[in-house]
Amino acid sequence: MTDLPRNAVTRSAKLAALPLGFAGRTALGLGKRLGGKSAEIVAQEIQQRTAEQIFKILGELKGGAMKLGQALSIFEAALPPEIAGPYRATLTRLQDAAPPLPVATVHKVLTEQLGEDWRENFLEFQDRPTAAASIGQVHRAVWHDSRTVAVKIQYPGAGKALMSDFNQLARLGKLFGVLLPGLDIKSVLGELKERVGEELDYFKEAEAQHAFALEFKDDPDFCVPDVIAANEQILVTEWMDGTPLSKIITDGTKEQRDRAGLLLVRFLFSSPARVGMLHADPHPGNFRVLDDGRLGVLDYGAVNRLPDGYPPVFGRLTRLFNQGDMATVVQGLRDEGFILPHITIDGEALRGFLAPYVEATQVEEFTFSRAWLQAQAAGVTDLRPGNVVRQLNLPASYVLIHRVHAAGIGVLCQLGTTARFKDEVIRWVPGFAA
Repeated sequence: MTDLPRNAVTRSAKLAALPLGFAGRTALGLGKRLGGKSAEIVAQEIQQRTAEQIFKILGELKGGAMKLGQALSIFEAALPPEIAGPYRATLTRLQDAAPPLPVATVHKVLTEQLGEDWRENFLEFQDRPTAAASIGQVHRAVWHDSRTVAVKIQYPGAGKALMSDFNQLARLGKLFGVLLPGLDIKSVLGELKERVGEELDYFKEAEAQHAFALEFKDDPDFCVPDVIAANEQILVTEWMDGTPLSKIITDGTKEQRDRAGLLLVRFLFSSPARVGMLHADPHPGNFRVLDDGRLGVLDYGAVNRLPDGYPPVFGRLTRLFNQGDMATVVQGLRDEGFILPHITIDGEALRGFLAPYVEATQVEEFTFSRAWLQAQAAGVTDLRPGNVVRQLNLPASYVLIHRVHAAGIGVLCQLGTTARFKDEVIRWVPGFAA
């Protein structure tokens, strides 16, 4: 089976190659310095080669390594395209083309989880999956009461593979410190490991999905299929038809793409206030546009529980940034842990980095586009020590929020959405409206 490289020896060997390779490159750098190269040039070469190896190996692995790569997407944008490009391509391929479990394995899992008489739960069960992802796959079936359902089955051994990845990645703190000196990688890994542990528990996913389904029942904008049955590794939910968001991206009209993007933003910003949770995996595969125009939302394995709603600090600092109070913004970022005490940062460089990401809150209507995103990435592809992105930290409590922001902007740029995003921020993000 090839969906996850679960052979422990193979996975450990790939990850273990990182620090060994780093030691070799450091020795090589020392040799070059003795040969007359400047320390800064040598440091940049080491960082570039370290980045190349990190992203190559993260891209080859699934599980914890892929989750870490997704969480670090903002830092990936700070790397030259020749390094990050192949990594992004590998991630996309892994997410979109996970090979399915053999039918015999599917039946074995169903027998183990539901008993020898598992077929009695279904009038029909399609052996071929309709979707496959990093830790499980989905089958269409007909429940015993004649409802069409989605049956999500976790890959055998997925949990063990994920935790093995994180245990290995935790040993690489020094390596990431060379590439991203402002990042507390241990805290990021700890938070990701805890959240991924929740993704593996389909009971927790069922609880989250049911809460969303109750809140958005009969909503004019959104549809969330409710949960029918669940255990730790099997999740049965209502089936939802609709046009995949990926098809709207490629074939949708401008009107369809604008509406889909606006609804995506509205769903992500409103759900902490309405449900006390944030859907934390907003990639196109998790969304459908229904025939009645509503946005259907799937997959609640990754959610950020925010019982007090969206953190007001984002709205407050965005408002202060727009008002030109950069000193208070820098201090606010320090207070929240985005800039660690030992890091000195250039306020104007930080302003230049942050400006594009708050641009949509400064105008009545804004258009996200691939060209806009490429321009922002081009502005930070610099491995010199003073690069602002490399000086920033990602506090553990904001790991999933960042994941949502980065992925959400990516989807909006794919859609090319033009919409009144500022109105959504005013309505749903606390602290933005003075």
